[in-house]
Amino acid sequence: MSDTHSDVRVRAADGGYDVVVVGGGAAGLSAALVLARARRRVAVVDAGEPRNAPAAHLRGFLTRDGMPPGELLAAGRAELRGYGVDLLDGRVDRIVPVPGTGAPAFDVHPAEGRALRARRVVVATGLRDGLPELPGLAARWGRDVLHCPYCHGYEVRDRPLGVLGTDPGSVGQALLLRQWSADVVLLAHTLDLAGADRARLGARGVRVVEGEAVRAVVVDDRLHGVELADGAVVPREALFLVPRPEARDAPLFGLDCDRDAQGWVATDRTGRTGVPGVWAVGNLTDPRAQVITAAGAGSAAAIALNHDLVDEDTALALAAVTAPLATAVPTAAPAR
Repeated sequence: MSDTHSDVRVRAADGGYDVVVVGGGAAGLSAALVLARARRRVAVVDAGEPRNAPAAHLRGFLTRDGMPPGELLAAGRAELRGYGVDLLDGRVDRIVPVPGTGAPAFDVHPAEGRALRARRVVVATGLRDGLPELPGLAARWGRDVLHCPYCHGYEVRDRPLGVLGTDPGSVGQALLLRQWSADVVLLAHTLDLAGADRARLGARGVRVVEGEAVRAVVVDDRLHGVELADGAVVPREALFLVPRPEARDAPLFGLDCDRDAQGWVATDRTGRTGVPGVWAVGNLTDPRAQVITAAGAGSAAAIALNHDLVDEDTALALAAVTAPLATAVPTAAPAR
């Protein structure tokens, strides 16, 4: 169970936190763990909407392959409690810089409860996958309507697989899936395939089916196939598609972070944004990051952030030592 906001008031009353982490997925929890072990005062605010919630298992995470995603997060939260990290359930509406402090400082505003004061902020709110408006897809998402071959390809190996042509990346997805099954079909749907792409698909043994898809056909709670506009059904046991990633970056709107050409928050390789004191990690900045990748990014960000705080702490300590010397009144020389 998470702490309530009233519980946290006591903890934060004497000056707030070194770091508030916004988002409690693999990236955010990993960052919080490293920072707590660096003896920083940390709070995590999480809306409870992980990207991989529809999936029954996470894959490719060494020692955790096959674990339900929720169990990984629960284990991570339990570890953080052991280090005294404050865990809050809730959505952060905005992050507001605190003026006149002489160093980065922020008020992190949850939708409910009082703001949390932080010297640094890590935003790890992830993304949501936008799906085509095709009946049946959303209900099967993460089950037998899938995205990442590296996450799910092994579980559907040697079965009839389909790729829904909604994006130029669908061609590459179909070519990649041929690694897991000899029976891969690219449903052209709304994709205008170039001749070169058709040649590559043919050479790889991927069949192209023309016609617009109208719905996913489900029988006995399993994907049976995809129905086309002419009424034909293409039998498939799993369907892959390229979703439209939508960053959950609302907390950053008021901070004027730099963006890349695609509109994603720009960071350096440690997750540092262009706003001093603010880091962004995980799927929020890298839509292709898997769980293990996001966790690693959170760890790297935490180490860089702690070094940033050490530099600030050192500068403050030095100023405290040198200030009295600079203001001391010289002793008068004795008279002769």
